[in-house]
This record gives sequence, structure tokens and C-alpha cells, in this order.
Amino acid sequence: MNKLIFQKSPIVTLSTNRFINVPVILKFEDTNLIEIVREDTFNYTTKIPIFHSDGTKLAVVTGNRPYPTEIGKTAGITVDKYKGLWVCKMGNQILFEMILQTGDSFKLSAELYAPEGYFVKCTDIITLQQIRMTEEALSIGELTMSGNTIQGVKTGIWMKRDGSCLIGVNS
Repeated sequence: MNKLIFQKSPIVTLSTNRFINVPVILKFEDTNLIEIVREDTFNYTTKIPIFHSDGTKLAVVTGNRPYPTEIGKTAGITVDKYKGLWVCKMGNQILFEMILQTGDSFKLSAELYAPEGYFVKCTDIITLQQIRMTEEALSIGELTMSGNTIQGVKTGIWMKRDGSCLIGVNS
């Protein structure tokens, strides 16, 4: 049987945890690392900034497409499109690869930095200081989250420089 489904708010699944109507999925200090933005009247998409080790924002991935910033262009960032793949380079160094899958889904593989030099490794496993994301669970320090729903808050996960984090924040 065919179904017609109307969706009023975006739903994002990250490591088996669902975020419903949560504009910022992951935040580090005052910088949104994964956020949901409205593309047009009906669609939502993800927005992920890409930083260099010195905190410079080199590119922004909106939906499943990377866009170099003006500073990134000045630094020599290039973005190449291949069949089912986007590759972002600075000189000969590959900063990240985005493998396109069916529809709007994608896999991002990168070794990048968050602001203030915090290293982010994003392959099948994403690690940001004490955050570890796999296909099975999301671990934050000693806390493991799997199969949870976080709904209707401003920020899903808010990481702090001191290693602490807040979950489900409305401020």
C-alpha cells in the first residue's frame, strides 16, 4: 500500500539517535558543527562547517555539496566532483571526501578540526574529543546513547571545551 506522509519538522538520525525538530544537532562551544537549515518552503538540509587547525573556516557542506568559503578559496581550497563523490583538497592534501548515496544521503570521510584546534576525525567513526559516533551508538565520555529520541529543543548535544556536554538544551 502506498502512503502519503507530510513532515512538519526535520528528523535526523545520528548513530541510531533521532533528533526531531532540533535545529542544532551538535555544537562545540559557540560553533554549530551540525545544524539543520531550511532550504526552501518544504525542505530541510544539513549544514556542516569545515575548519583548518588554526580555526579558519575553509568550507561549508550544505546538504550533500561542499562550498569553499572566500578564506578557503584564498587558502587554495579546491572542490572536485566525480561520479558519486566530492573531493575537497588544499594543495595535494585531501581534506575530506563525501560519498553520495541514494537520495540526499551521504557519507563524509575527513580529518578536520573544530574551532580552537580541536581535532575531528570523521570516517565510519567520528571522534571529537570525547564524542565517538558509530553506526550503532553515540558515546560521550562514559555515556553511551543508542536508540534515543531528542525532540523540540534548540541544541541536541552541546560540547564544552572542558570536556563536559549538555544534552537537550533550550538556551
